Amino acid sequence: MVLHKRITLQTTCLFYMLFFSGAILAQQPADYVNPFIGTSNFGATFPGPIAPRGMASISPFNVAGPQNLPLEKDSQWLSNPYVHENTFLTGFSQVNLSGVGCPDLGVILLMPTTGTVETNHLEYGSTYSNEIAKTAYYSVDIDKYKVKAEFTASKRVGVSKFTFPKGQSNILLNLGLGLTNEEGAMVKVVSSTEIEGLRSVGSFCYNSPEAAYPIYFVAKFSKPADSFGVWKKPSKYEGVEAQWMTYNGKTRMMDNTIKTVVGDSIGTYFTYKFDTEETVEVKIGVSYVSIENARENLEKETVNKSFEAVYKETYNEWNTELSKILVEGGSKDDKTIFYTALYHSLIHPNTLNDVNGEYPEIKRSKIGKTEGTRYTVFSLWDTYRNVHQLMSLVYPKQQSDMVKSMLEMYDENGWLPKWELNATETFTMVGDPASIVIADTYLKGIQDFDVQKAYKAMLKGADQMENNPLRNGLKAYIEKGYVTTSEKGPVSTTQEYNASDYAISLLAKALGKTADANLFKNRSLSYRKLFDKNLRLLRPRNPDGTWYEPFDPLSGANFEENVGFIEGNAWQYVFMVPHDMKGLIKLMGGNKGFSNQLQNVFDSKQFDMANEPDIAYPYLFNYLKGEEFKSQELVKKLVREYFQNKPKGLPGNDDTGTMSAWLVYAMMGIYPIVPGEPIYTITTPMFDKITIKLDPKYYKKESIVIERDINNDGKIKHIQLDGKTRNSFFISHDDFVNGTTLKVIQN
Repeated sequence: MVLHKRITLQTTCLFYMLFFSGAILAQQPADYVNPFIGTSNFGATFPGPIAPRGMASISPFNVAGPQNLPLEKDSQWLSNPYVHENTFLTGFSQVNLSGVGCPDLGVILLMPTTGTVETNHLEYGSTYSNEIAKTAYYSVDIDKYKVKAEFTASKRVGVSKFTFPKGQSNILLNLGLGLTNEEGAMVKVVSSTEIEGLRSVGSFCYNSPEAAYPIYFVAKFSKPADSFGVWKKPSKYEGVEAQWMTYNGKTRMMDNTIKTVVGDSIGTYFTYKFDTEETVEVKIGVSYVSIENARENLEKETVNKSFEAVYKETYNEWNTELSKILVEGGSKDDKTIFYTALYHSLIHPNTLNDVNGEYPEIKRSKIGKTEGTRYTVFSLWDTYRNVHQLMSLVYPKQQSDMVKSMLEMYDENGWLPKWELNATETFTMVGDPASIVIADTYLKGIQDFDVQKAYKAMLKGADQMENNPLRNGLKAYIEKGYVTTSEKGPVSTTQEYNASDYAISLLAKALGKTADANLFKNRSLSYRKLFDKNLRLLRPRNPDGTWYEPFDPLSGANFEENVGFIEGNAWQYVFMVPHDMKGLIKLMGGNKGFSNQLQNVFDSKQFDMANEPDIAYPYLFNYLKGEEFKSQELVKKLVREYFQNKPKGLPGNDDTGTMSAWLVYAMMGIYPIVPGEPIYTITTPMFDKITIKLDPKYYKKESIVIERDINNDGKIKHIQLDGKTRNSFFISHDDFVNGTTLKVIQN
């Protein structure tokens, strides 16, 4: 009896030890993030640390060096500071863009070296090894110098930690390198522990009329340098101007000076002489307003905080955000690609304002101030399709502030944003997408913004024919129903205007503006005038109304220039009218004709998973009764084929989170099929259980659960909401968020 009790007690103790240790060791959502996903295959993500919606970020910079051909930035269309296959490191940039298609930022490069100071990045660059990337942390060994480099970040401050070997060590701050198309910088060594300055950036996609603008920074070092200096590489050789100036080739080396230096290729160096292995931390605060604000950002966010403390805070912030969707079941790789996608969707739009609320207003003519968050980087041609819908569902307060930011831009600029970047309007891509985002947000019940102002702004963009930067070719569109070949991408542009007009019609109806609702709904159907019934495709028309000839439906894929379409061809655009699927089905001769043409897109390999216009195509079989299983099969197949736990694990450019948001929705088994309309279509979830936590400020329920009953490849047999069977593969946003459990039952 005593022995039995002892065994029972030991067993009980062992159980509790295993239970509690398991609870402690259980992976959190943030632990599944793999920042290397998307760093190959032109995904344009970066592996370094950033806080949710962070202004500052740190990325290894490996796209300029002798082992990474071509040497010149503009000889290859690189929009990212890091490519996983590259091997030559030239520093760590402190402000970066994630998943964009044009180069900008990627500036203020920090680089640790040892030995004699070298200022030419082709000489001081190094191979590297032992990379580690995880949520809020990146580290790497720099082979040439045997230096370990570690990085983390708060919202507006990048934090670096370098472990140097014994001997002379240097920390370089290079303001000449970067991805931006602009040049020019200013730097000043304030003391042996502080540097301040600015770097000019801008001209995104070569489209921005505002061109260059400054980003300010302050760098603080945890140890005073034994010596320091500034370098400047002039455009041509100049004579010696001062006793403190020496030369390294044509580069001026200004030793132990606090002189302010201005130029294109300039930088600073801090030199240490260590008797043993030593660690130096560098904190770099950034601001788009002033050096003073950069210093305040640094002090308010990271003063007296160790590297580990900043890392822990940012990790916890990420884990809180990522934990708003909890998944159960599925493999470790499934969870990794899911949470990495959610992570990438929470980078942009990102914070523009400083800790004191100040930010540059659009056109950068004055400084504004906000009590909330002023957001920037609105890649709206991409993100109107799914990113903002995801924000409205899971992060509605952020989405509300994004809409408020758009309305502030309207106040400052006279127009809603099109592709806004750091308070400059780049006017990249086509269409008038802000209207779709705003209408979608309001119709999902997020209504704590000035909807009347928003509606006025939307009408201005939709109706003002003269000097309208949002809608080129608007006169022809209103009078004829389509944009003609006198404008760029006339078919694509017509479809984008149709999508915006449909969203405006929905908002008008909700606001009781019946006449407007009817007007804009009719305008949204004008794509039908571009439908060629013989080809069953959309094709461009000339200003006189005749078909454009010669017309090649295949022309335009893979960024090939063509007359009718923007970044796509006739096959990749023909179904991009989700607001009028019934009308398109009729145009194609009914369900069979529609189904055959849609299937032909996939069979002929014209579907492009990396292309926004057709990313909703896999879901369109849900409009055909009896063929919904094709959507289920296609979505699962595409997830497995294009989204993987590896650097090339995105189908292409992430487009500031658009591809990632597609994956998040695909794995949850729902998709916002009609941009602007609060409705989801349903496929099979890829986890056993998904719990979406809802914000009580905007939604009545605490959470909504999506479940699948079994894990197999069978067709969906029933869809139930709170135990009641639904007769549709579509569900309204209101029904969804006011339910408790959406259950998908398979064969």
